[in-house]
Amino acid sequence: MTPKNNHNSLLVVRGTKLRSKAGGFTLIELMIVMTIILILIGIAAGNYSRSVLRSKETVLKQDLQEMRKAIDNYTLDKQAAPQSLDDLVPQYLHLLPTDPITNNKDWVPVVDSVVLTPDQASSGVTDVHSASDKVSPFENTAYNTW
Repeated sequence: MTPKNNHNSLLVVRGTKLRSKAGGFTLIELMIVMTIILILIGIAAGNYSRSVLRSKETVLKQDLQEMRKAIDNYTLDKQAAPQSLDDLVPQYLHLLPTDPITNNKDWVPVVDSVVLTPDQASSGVTDVHSASDKVSPFENTAYNTW
């Protein structure tokens, strides 16, 4: 014999768990998903900020290297060290770069009385450093010592 009401027999076969017609997620399921999303965002933001800092450090090293090379070239060409970093512009540097750590053109020139060549007539700027007193988390040294 078959039951006359097929709808009732389906309910018995499927078991006692019934969902309402307006199915959806429970509050705990939504909270778990939101927690996972927030954890992933936190990890991504941390990695992003580390990448940005690492790229700023790379730019700082490159800028320091270019300015030091320009100081040496100026000194060899003019037989005198530059009296300021502005003396390097525009012949030896297109423009004075911005310090990526401080976001200013606040470089600290090192003025020394040492001459680099015997023909050098006067002393002046021999080196340059960043004005930042922050410490690199990757190298554990202050930026102003680079």
